[in-house]
Amino acid sequence: MTWSPRASSRLLTLLLVAGLFSALEVAPVEAQRRIRYGNRTGWMPDPYREGLPTAKNGVVDRGFTFCRLLYQSVTSEQRGHGWNTDYPDSDHNFTVRFEELTTVQPAWWADGEPGYAVVRPLQSELFECPFLFMSDAGTVGLSDTEVAALRDYLLKGGLIWADDFWGDRAWRRFTNEMSRVLPEYSMVDIGPDHAIMHALYEVDAVPQVPSIQFWRMTRFSTSEMGSESGTPHLRGIFGEDGRPLVLATHNTDIGDGWEREGEDLDFFYTFSPKSYALGINILLYVMSH
Repeated sequence: MTWSPRASSRLLTLLLVAGLFSALEVAPVEAQRRIRYGNRTGWMPDPYREGLPTAKNGVVDRGFTFCRLLYQSVTSEQRGHGWNTDYPDSDHNFTVRFEELTTVQPAWWADGEPGYAVVRPLQSELFECPFLFMSDAGTVGLSDTEVAALRDYLLKGGLIWADDFWGDRAWRRFTNEMSRVLPEYSMVDIGPDHAIMHALYEVDAVPQVPSIQFWRMTRFSTSEMGSESGTPHLRGIFGEDGRPLVLATHNTDIGDGWEREGEDLDFFYTFSPKSYALGINILLYVMSH
């Protein structure tokens, strides 16, 4: 079924607010559009398109833009593809749902696609992004010039949100790079009482979302690295004024809850509402602080 991004579907609103998942007769897959760009597996050297959304007149659309950071991987992780893990479907779907579930107005590309974008650390467009999303963040390696550019971006009001990295090695790789960017700050745990968890939806714990492939292969397990990744975390680096500079959802794949919402009814009911709830909470908190 073809679905327009501007359609007035409120299915997910009902799921999140009312919580009546099993009582709904309409399957979420009926309302969801899948993007297919040929071969969607493996690392990609370049995005499908780069830079910020532009309208038909070529002017940058100043609505909300979901910005993904294109970084270089220096290691690899099982089931990860580097910067483009879960791209582009997760970015597309989240942008659409963010408009549906809040009053935020997204940017739009001239061809009618919602405003998700890909930027590199040294692009000037970086500074027009409200946040930068990093997937498979435990493989990142930054040059000295990229470190300086990201530091400038963060201290001028930006945020990095890292997602979908599992286990100790990936955590060390990511935090080592962030310590180069922000050496004067420390990463701290964000507990269930923090305002992020209650910005719009009441999220009592960080959901552990596995990749849909792992979930099916292991008969519905959620920890992709066994006991080593058994506990999902939300952690962050905050500035002296309390503003978040870096957020990390570790031992979980929140983006897969967005990307795969239309593929499997059980996966949707189990993971997608929680993934959207946490994602929306994070971005609303970030944009209001």
